[in-house]
Amino acid sequence: ADIPVIPDLEDVQEEDLAMQVAAPPSVQVNRVLTYHDLDKDLMKYAAFQTLDGEVDLKLLTKVLAPEHELREDDVSWDWDHLFTEVSSELVTEWDLGQSEREE
Repeated sequence: ADIPVIPDLEDVQEEDLAMQVAAPPSVQVNRVLTYHDLDKDLMKYAAFQTLDGEVDLKLLTKVLAPEHELREDDVSWDWDHLFTEVSSELVTEWDLGQSEREE
C-alpha cells in the first residue's frame, strides 16, 4: 500500500524556491479630482447647488474661498524658537498692561 514518505532535505533543496517570485497584487486606482476640477463641476452642475433637493447651497458656493487662499506653506516648528517667540510676546503684553495701569 501507499505509505506517505517524508521527503529528504536534499530533494527539497533542489527545487530552489528562493528564485520564484509571486505575482504582485493588482489594485484598481481611481483618478483623484483636483480642486480645479471640483470647482468646475460645482459651477457646472446644478445638482451640487442643492442638498437633498431642498437646501439651497448657492449662497455657500458664492462665498467659498478659492484654492490659492487655502494653500499654506509647510513650516517646521522648533520648540525652542516657538517658546521664545511666545514668551517674548507675553512679556511685551504684560509690560504694556503695567504701563497703562501706572498712567
